[in-house]
Amino acid sequence: MADDVTREDALELMARMVRVRKFEELAARLRMKGLIPGFLHPYIGQEAVAVGVCAALGAGDVLTSTHRGHGHILGRGADPARMYAELFARATGYNSGKGGSLHMIDTDLGFLGANGIVAGGIPLATGAALQLKRTGSGDVAVTFFGDGASNEGAFHEAMNLAALWKLPVLFVCENNLYGEFTRQDKHQLITDVADRAASYVMPGVVVDGNDVLAVKDVTAEAVARARAGDGPTLIEAKTYRHRGHFEGDMARYRPKDEVAHWMSRDPIDLFAQVLTDRWGVSADEVDALKTEVADELKRAAAWAEEQPFPNASEALTDIYVNDYEGAMLR
Repeated sequence: MADDVTREDALELMARMVRVRKFEELAARLRMKGLIPGFLHPYIGQEAVAVGVCAALGAGDVLTSTHRGHGHILGRGADPARMYAELFARATGYNSGKGGSLHMIDTDLGFLGANGIVAGGIPLATGAALQLKRTGSGDVAVTFFGDGASNEGAFHEAMNLAALWKLPVLFVCENNLYGEFTRQDKHQLITDVADRAASYVMPGVVVDGNDVLAVKDVTAEAVARARAGDGPTLIEAKTYRHRGHFEGDMARYRPKDEVAHWMSRDPIDLFAQVLTDRWGVSADEVDALKTEVADELKRAAAWAEEQPFPNASEALTDIYVNDYEGAMLR
């Protein structure tokens, strides 16, 4: 719980949020330079959700992500250099340069992958939770998704099975108020996605998604419940993305006063004040932390830019696998 957080713990939470923020800001600049092909969906503004959730997980826990997944894998402790290498389509990236932003994966971290399909990661995490329950490992699965994904059939099917079988899975809805370009009240009548938990007889919890300690606390409670065999929890973290749906989207569909309100509730600024009020961390210490993280990321990006592109002969590698008695499966 938040009462157990030490000064060192709090500084690490801040460092992880800053790392996500500055990773994304640098990635956006590098894309403008032409180093990153394809789309980029910045996680800027939602850092407290990924960092808070991951801070409450154990080494054996697993998670699935979304198209806006950089914050999740960084929250889990990923190597920014390998992430930039993947974004640059280099052979030393997490997917050997062939997955890009939307398909990063690191099973060693329990990160079962980002996903370009809306709600695509929800049934995958539910399946992982079934296997975790069968093995009796005591580990849990977590799936991140947005408010728009809660309208998809995969969300409801997975919630139903998870509740029915009391699976150790956490459904974490990052409600940033927009499903791509559509405001929440234009695509669903409910205000709180967490209300949908009642249909599946599981707890539905709403949390301030810009408060990293609050997110950590509700996640810890849900994890403890899952480990005890009491089944899944739906957590709705209310947050806001600072930029458009993708890098280059000017987001003119969002009212200026709404944007201004949420910008004033920047999760990093809010936690910086908590650091000062509760642990006596000075503004200079926070600034030094930000500078250290920024320098780390510059070195990571420079390393990634020097890495080789995949060899053309490896184009079909990882597409086919020898599975049963040597039979090749697509």
